[in-house]
Amino acid sequence: MSKGYVYFLTNFQRTTLYIGFTSNLARRIWEHKQGKGSEFNSKYKLTILVYAEEFDSIVDAIDREKQLKNWHKEWKWNLVKQHNPKLEDWYETLRG
Repeated sequence: MSKGYVYFLTNFQRTTLYIGFTSNLARRIWEHKQGKGSEFNSKYKLTILVYAEEFDSIVDAIDREKQLKNWHKEWKWNLVKQHNPKLEDWYETLRG
């Protein structure tokens, strides 16, 4: 079974969060940056990777995404800022 990832994207102004899941984080974030994300993502120009979690299976990632999408907005931002206080784009670290 392939690994899974949950990720958070934000916009340049750092005002909106998008949560998604994927089995290939670098490729999926690249797709978002190319404008090939969801309608919501395209509308709000969410291209900055500010947080991600890795899982042993895609099923676990999907479960975590569902859990996080039920969180209050403030809780989501707190989680992101706990691991990325400056809200820097982590995408370059994926391309390594």
